[in-house]
Amino acid sequence: MFSTLELDVRPGSGLGMFEIGNSLWNVLDTLRGLQHLFPQVDVKYDPDTPTTPVILHLRPHLDLLFSGHQQRLSTISVKKLRDPNPPLTLTYKNAVLSSSEDVLKRVGVSRMFGPTYPGDDLRYPGVSFSFDEDARPDTLKSPIVQTDDREQEVKRIVISQKNLDNAQRDALDEVMECPAMDGELHRAVVKIHEGVTLQFYPSDSEPIQVLLGTSTAQDLTVELGPPLRTHYKEDDRMTIHARNHQSEAESDGDYFYNYQQHGIDFLISGTTHTVKKIILHSNVPGSPLFQRYKRCPWEVEGHPEDDEDEFPPRKKFYERVEEIQHFLAPGEAPPSMILNRADYEDGLRLPSSATRLFGYDGIILEATESGHVVSVTLF
Repeated sequence: MFSTLELDVRPGSGLGMFEIGNSLWNVLDTLRGLQHLFPQVDVKYDPDTPTTPVILHLRPHLDLLFSGHQQRLSTISVKKLRDPNPPLTLTYKNAVLSSSEDVLKRVGVSRMFGPTYPGDDLRYPGVSFSFDEDARPDTLKSPIVQTDDREQEVKRIVISQKNLDNAQRDALDEVMECPAMDGELHRAVVKIHEGVTLQFYPSDSEPIQVLLGTSTAQDLTVELGPPLRTHYKEDDRMTIHARNHQSEAESDGDYFYNYQQHGIDFLISGTTHTVKKIILHSNVPGSPLFQRYKRCPWEVEGHPEDDEDEFPPRKKFYERVEEIQHFLAPGEAPPSMILNRADYEDGLRLPSSATRLFGYDGIILEATESGHVVSVTLF
């Protein structure tokens, strides 16, 4: 016997615990604690692009669409309103909109939401009601004769962000800035040999600078709050590639501050307690570290063309590794090292768990075999 799933419909804002603008990382983290409500979650994406939109299918009722660049919830689709596994009750302003006993029909929508423009669907700012189970895009639908059948049963409800000009939004559009994003990372500008500048939502807030060799663990706690995790550095295998032999001794006692909610790790010196390395994660679907960290929207900044150049060139997280390599050092790419994360995690099973490490002066790129950069390390 399934317990009833009760969700409130908020046009332009959200549905139940799901808020338009929530990040993919946060939503999946929330779903891990709600397995009694959503026992099966299917993650769908295009493995050929790092900016693929991601769909979470929560059987049988919900499809959550996340935008390709920001990985933020942009569209919520509710279907199979009458499926009893589990029973679904939808409310709007504390009134029952649909339930196992209350069939939602055209006349019910009109009574609750009022008049709207002509069309096959009933569209209101931030929400629409479809009488087609598949809810295909308008351009693909078969011609349907307009009907005034008051008893038509609603088969799908779609909740999306409201446009300021009331124009219909494309489902694949990026989410406009909204309160659900406040306090989350908007942009991380990387300056090689210096550090990173972090810009948070609201986007007009003061940026935070984290400088290599200068910013301390205490600075991070004051500016970013306590990390979600702290652990001491145990893996010293990369020290064999160091240019000087003091590196191994100097790394004794080093520890990581892990800010998974921002997609960033900081390696901190165990002696000076200053930042030694900064690791920024791209959260590419299908990669070995997918969903370990929220997407960090990093941008590597180059040198300005002249002293008056206020907008130095940048390369962003979604550009291919070959383009970023040419940006960092035009010419032949350096030799790469292969990192297979399946060698270190027994439960990891992926079609391609190996990545390549490309080292430059002050920065390391980790990329998949298909050329997607999954992380950037500054040192």
